[in-house]
Amino acid sequence: MSRQKNSENGGQGATSRAAAATALFHVLEKGESLSAALPHATDKLSDADKRLASAISYGVLRVLPSLNKMVGAKLDKPLKGKLKVLHYLLLVGAYQLYCLRIKDHAAVSATVEAARILGKRNHKGLVNGILRQLLREAPAADESQQRELPVDAMQNHPRWLFDAIQADHPQQASDILTENNAHPPMWLRVNRRFFNRDDYLRQLEDSGIAAEGDTLAGDAIRLHSPVPVERLPGFDRGHASVQDRSAQLAADYLNVKASHRVLDCCAAPGGKLLHLLERNDFEQPVQAIDIDAKRLERVDENLERAGLSAVVHCADVASTDDWWDGEQFDRILLDAPCSATGVIRRHPDIKWLRRAEDIDELAQLQSQILNSLWPLLKPGGELLYATCSILSQENQTQIESFLKQQSGASLIPIDEKQKTLQLLPGEHNGDGFFYARLKKVE
Repeated sequence: MSRQKNSENGGQGATSRAAAATALFHVLEKGESLSAALPHATDKLSDADKRLASAISYGVLRVLPSLNKMVGAKLDKPLKGKLKVLHYLLLVGAYQLYCLRIKDHAAVSATVEAARILGKRNHKGLVNGILRQLLREAPAADESQQRELPVDAMQNHPRWLFDAIQADHPQQASDILTENNAHPPMWLRVNRRFFNRDDYLRQLEDSGIAAEGDTLAGDAIRLHSPVPVERLPGFDRGHASVQDRSAQLAADYLNVKASHRVLDCCAAPGGKLLHLLERNDFEQPVQAIDIDAKRLERVDENLERAGLSAVVHCADVASTDDWWDGEQFDRILLDAPCSATGVIRRHPDIKWLRRAEDIDELAQLQSQILNSLWPLLKPGGELLYATCSILSQENQTQIESFLKQQSGASLIPIDEKQKTLQLLPGEHNGDGFFYARLKKVE
């Protein structure tokens, strides 16, 4: 699990526990994403407390059923209404006792004090009593002060997702479930406008950062341990960016030339867009489109950091009359809206926010976007369909259905061994991802 160096005692660090409980409440009760809830909850914390609150929040979501079972067994009745936040505080406490390298007494005292911060001073005794009961009944800690969590029959996944993974990937299901609960590696993309990968690897070594290059993704570097981006050489000048190796393959599979007119759909936050611009001096500006204005701010920030430019549209990609100028594209990259079931290890809240019925809706949306974009592609042009999903309905089945509908579409094999590419979480140390290359008949 996570390493946390803390010298907390006597309730110090209670703010980070309160913030984690608040963030979890907003995710699991209000349906907010953790990436949205956590910054709001930790806004006034020190950097160290922000990191701890983040580690706890992500950790709780990875093993939520196991923690719920333990805490629920100690409550006479469920905590509801205004007391519900205390349930999440108890999860925060239990996670520390089992999974973080924090002294037991420090974890308990800080979590108890967090009840006061949350406006539940009268319930400090409840929090203290339950955590101490859990501690008395917990197995002995190992050398790193971690304990073995109770086994969950579905490996801390909701039933629908557990069943879907079993159905789509029966041979790999156990490995996928394990990977989904693991901490992901940190991958970088080297900006070849400044350095080749070997040069940047040497810069990392000089900075005391251990790393290695990927065998397939030519610009990808995996750090042996994550570091703050501020430590990365030239990060603020766009020399490198954080991007998973599986996502970096899009720049290879799109097969672009400088003369091509290129469209990047569902482009935010802009990682694939920047990768294309870093690799090519396009004769025409690349166009990028996304429906989310807030996420497009990230695209603008990333373009500015790298000193690159593109024509960016804030619009519904399927409503082409609202933004398309009528000139067809040589290449279209469609990073389709999806379940994100391939990146659960990075975003464990996906397990609890996504619903089974979402998959049908997403598949319909993907089909709508594909069919809307197809007329925008020149004869002889290519469209790269990509998702960060591992579910067949969004991937292989989606492409097979599209090919049946579009007589003018053909599949370009990814390589001599496979027509499409389904990467699973942890494969080559990367995220789960799907790619299909489609060509329009000339």
